[in-house]
Amino acid sequence: MRLHEYEAEEIFSKYGINIPLGGLAKTPQEVKQIAESIGVPVVLKSQVLVGGRGKAGGVKIVDNLDEVDIVADKMLKTELKGYKPEGLLVLKKVDIKKEIYLGITIDRTLGTPIIMISTEGGINIEEVSRKNPEKIFKFLVNPLQNLYPYQVISIVKKIGLTGEPLAETVIIIAKLYKVFREYDGLIAEINPLVLTEEGKVLCVDAVLEIDDSALFRHPELNKRKLDAMSERDKRLMKKGATFVKLNGNIGLVCSGAGLAMATMDMISDYPALSPANFLETGGGITSDLMVDCMELVLEQPKLDAIFINLYGGINPIHEGAKGIAKVIRERKLNIPIVAKALGNRQEETWETLEEVGVHIIKESETQKAVEFLAKLLGVKAK
Repeated sequence: MRLHEYEAEEIFSKYGINIPLGGLAKTPQEVKQIAESIGVPVVLKSQVLVGGRGKAGGVKIVDNLDEVDIVADKMLKTELKGYKPEGLLVLKKVDIKKEIYLGITIDRTLGTPIIMISTEGGINIEEVSRKNPEKIFKFLVNPLQNLYPYQVISIVKKIGLTGEPLAETVIIIAKLYKVFREYDGLIAEINPLVLTEEGKVLCVDAVLEIDDSALFRHPELNKRKLDAMSERDKRLMKKGATFVKLNGNIGLVCSGAGLAMATMDMISDYPALSPANFLETGGGITSDLMVDCMELVLEQPKLDAIFINLYGGINPIHEGAKGIAKVIRERKLNIPIVAKALGNRQEETWETLEEVGVHIIKESETQKAVEFLAKLLGVKAK
């Protein structure tokens, strides 16, 4: 579970990590009230769970108080990568002297927490990690012990900090690790941690992702997650289905994460095709589940076709076919739908889907089905 930035900042602040003045606003009027109380210039940040907000127009600096509500109104109405902002985080703009990337995650090779710090990266930290890994300094933490500030002084010195900023940053790292540990974190990140012209060290962007399997230890966050979900999303979660919204034009319904990812890769081989979503049905296909899956896929804004890829060992794909057919009939869909469905009671499945106009591919290779889809849409491979 990834928290919104304002939620992560609330937790970081509770642990003593300093953040700029500000707060969350849901309306342009609330944005202006916060801006009036803290003073301009302010930074407005759309609260959506996607990366690259700045490049997509989700972060704005406003210098004039009279323009704050106008800019806020536009930002609140603007979707970023298909997601509508939950609100705007309004923060007092700070004068930045130095930016630092600070992150804690799990080293998957060693299975231990790892602290990373760098003076380069910012929103391009992944590129720095790939091209210049020597510019990111790391410290492996013993997960069975507490982390003490003196243990990380050496890596903080490597980024050129001295004196009070060095001491403050070391303390912030210890506090961030405490958040990471006590909240069962997968990622705890400050990007950037900034040194201001006044010599203060502040967190101006917060990321916290928590292990879903540990949410029972954090009932307040689990409740917040459930409250934010639609009833359909709750049903999908209970049935083990997983959905991720993307920006493409081909809606996907697949029975398994590996199958879904392989299908996405094959579709992406065609320059005019790209996945509109990731959706894997989980282990128990039912008619009702497939109704929910189809309805969710149909909410994607730029669909040119739907591609269904199902394998049924013991999974009753014939029941899933009934749900797909129900949606097609009730919605009177005329969008092209291609399905490859093999396994348990496959002939019955084919018959159900063919009756509602679905193009059935009876071969075992997904590539053949994707090629049929591309040909149907008049698209050539790269």
